[in-house]
Amino acid sequence: MKKIFLLAMLTVLGTTFSNAQETSKKVKKAKTTTVALPKVEGAGMVFESETIDYGTIAHNAEPNRQFVFTNNGNKPLIITNTQGSCGCTVPTTPKEPIAPGAKGVIGVRYATDRVGAFTKTVTVTSNAEGQPTKVLTIKGTVLPDAAPAATKS
Repeated sequence: MKKIFLLAMLTVLGTTFSNAQETSKKVKKAKTTTVALPKVEGAGMVFESETIDYGTIAHNAEPNRQFVFTNNGNKPLIITNTQGSCGCTVPTTPKEPIAPGAKGVIGVRYATDRVGAFTKTVTVTSNAEGQPTKVLTIKGTVLPDAAPAATKS
């Protein structure tokens, strides 16, 4: 009698446990959400990231990166100027207005022939409501070339 009762309890608990696992899997799938950008009156500019970290890179590594942004306003966004903080940081400016809801890209090229740590800025001038200038940051470290191995005689 005890064996039958114990077997029945294990069967019930096993079913409950199994159902609990399936439920939690369904909950995990349902948690996928999208972030709605706040809307602004006029032109707007929201960046996916305001800082690009090159990380630790080799001397003369790929120098190009991109700042991606969205016009979250209801009027076209016009970027009138982009300016690097020094000659080693060269941004590219979108030529055409960015339509409401559309994405745009500001390219930046850092002179990776300069060895050492760096933090530089790119100043963006536009007609974005409430932020006519926006400062973006790039940072990283460029490693020196490896020293040639000493040869044994």
